[in-house]
Order: sequence, then C-alpha cells, then structure tokens
Amino acid sequence: MPFGCLALRDGRTYDSMSDVTDKYEIGQVLRAKEFCELCLAKDRQTDKVFVCKKFLKKDGRKVRKAAKNEIMILKLVNHPNILQLIDTFETRKEYFIIQELATGGDVFDWILDQGNYTERDASNVIRQVLEAVAYLHSLNIVHRNLKLENLMYYTENNHNKVVLRDFYLSRFENGPITEPCGTPEYLAPEVVARHRYGRPVDCWAVGVIMFILLSGNPPFYDETEEENTDLHNRIIFCRIVAGDFEFDSPYWDDISPAAKELVCRLMEVDQMLRITAQDALWHEWIAGNGASEKNLKDGVCAQFEKNFAKAKWRVRIHSSSLDLNYNALWHPCNVNPGSLPHTVVTFKSFLKLRRSLFKWHSTARGFK
Repeated sequence: MPFGCLALRDGRTYDSMSDVTDKYEIGQVLRAKEFCELCLAKDRQTDKVFVCKKFLKKDGRKVRKAAKNEIMILKLVNHPNILQLIDTFETRKEYFIIQELATGGDVFDWILDQGNYTERDASNVIRQVLEAVAYLHSLNIVHRNLKLENLMYYTENNHNKVVLRDFYLSRFENGPITEPCGTPEYLAPEVVARHRYGRPVDCWAVGVIMFILLSGNPPFYDETEEENTDLHNRIIFCRIVAGDFEFDSPYWDDISPAAKELVCRLMEVDQMLRITAQDALWHEWIAGNGASEKNLKDGVCAQFEKNFAKAKWRVRIHSSSLDLNYNALWHPCNVNPGSLPHTVVTFKSFLKLRRSLFKWHSTARGFK
C-alpha cells in the first residue's frame, strides 16, 4: 500500500490529506459552486498554479456522483479547447480535482472590454466550442451543461483560445437518456418535454450561446413574472418546446443571413433534424466568409448593460438535475402557449458577469 494511503474495511484505498498538501499548496476558497468549492493550488516543486475543485462527500450523494463523474470524463478527454485534468485525489472526506488554470476571463467579459466586436469574433468563439463538442460527441460524451458561463479564454494575453469547463453533469450516451439535467434557459425541447435525448442537446445549447453572443439577448424570455417562480419557468419551458424565438429588430437588423441560418439549424426543435457539431463546422458562417465584419459592440453591450443595471436583474444558474418539482414546473396543460404574453426582448436572467471573480494573475502572483 502506498505510504500515506488509508485502507478501509470495504477494501478501498484512500489518499490521505497529506498526499494532497505535500504536492500542492492549497489556497483559500475563492468561490463556492453548487457542487464544489474552487481554490488555487500551487505545485510545490514547479510553483505552477492550477485551479482546484474540492467536493465534500458529506454534502450528499449528488455531490459524490458529480465528483466521480467529472473525474471519469476528464481522465478520458484530451482536447485543446477543454481544460485538462492535472491530478485527482480522493480522501475519506473529499474529492480533489486539479485542472489547468484559465486566466483569460469569461468570453462576455472580453467582449465588454473590446473597442470592436464583430460576427467574425463570435464565429471564432463558436467554432472552438463546436470543435470541442464534436470531439466529445465522437467519444459518445454529452456535456449537458453548455452555457456562456462555462466558456473562458485560456490566457489573458491571448484571446484566441476558448476552453470549456465543468463536466460534472456530462455522461456517456450508451443508451437513451431521459433525466432532466442542465441550466433551464439552455435546455433543449426534448429535455424539457421529458423525451429521450442525447448529443443533439449540446448543439441546441451552442445555438443559444450563439444567439446571445450576436444580440446580447436570450432567445427565450419572460418579463411578466418574477424570476425563480413556477409560472416564469413554465412560460420559458413552453417557449422552448415550441421553438418560439425571433430575430427581433433592431438587435438582429445588422446580423448576416448566414448567422441567422446557423442559429435556426442549431435550434431546430426536432432533434433528428438538428445540425450536428461536425456538420456545423462546415457551415459558411464558421468555415466560409458568411460572418460579417461590422462592429456589433455598442448594440450587444448596450443590451447587456441596460438589463444588468436593473435592480430586479438576478442571475439564475441552475446546474443541477432539476429535481426541483420538475413535473410541477413543466406540464403542458399548466400553461396555454397561445396565451403567453408578447413582450419586448430584454436580457434579464441569462448572463452571469464575473469580472472580478478571481483576479487570476494578481492572485496567482501573490499566492501565499
């Protein structure tokens, strides 16, 4: 038995906490997520800084399952647009996942900081996301939680490389999947309707991300009800199932036909007809000259900042299995789609701005 490991009565071997701390200097918790805590970890030999996710086993079966699931997936994947796994530990009380540290910040943060932002910039982001998704799908892996908040630039000095993170809801498509899972506004119609689903749900989510990047607005919204209420969620779910989104003026007036066409193909309600990630990479908006070079910065950022400034604006990030009375939230007879109010699109509940979340470089340089 390796020195420092513990053997329990069930025959399993666990790492001791000293195995973790002898190799890495673990910093203070920077942020608590739904299933884990995030902190920085510095390799004691190389002084290289990584990000560390700590899952506490005492927090329940779902947390333990999420940790084991993310470890299993990350051990299998190796792609330039996916944050790579560096190390893992399992003690009697915790799981530790050590990963590459992305220092470039959120994609939308970068957009806000630029003087010029075009469809070509958005196309570059979506292309890299599609490349990562196509790779995952080639391994029969469904991410199930693709969203703008899970996209980051790899380094602060080079905003050409986008990376995906958070794989704790991912799973293999080794049979029909039926459990509802993901972030509500990004859910595909087949997930909302409790139908069997698979890899096409990720392509739908890429379409939602693309919609936001080009307009600053979510494709599905409701302004008539307070957020985090059952009625609000039912209205959103009804619109998702119906594919009820529009390219509203003036936000989409300057967007190219190629971009709109790809959004529609990614957000095709019928999952059998939805474009695949691999085929989307050949679309003219990605691989050709379909993306416009017109500056979209003012329009996109104005929508974001206007709605972010509202006192009632709140972030809703539900990255769980949606066990929250799902049948009560979504039941086709509970809301008549024909009675849904028609309102002006606003950016109300979709993006999460984390401009000062980590201060990655300054924190890493001042790591104690």
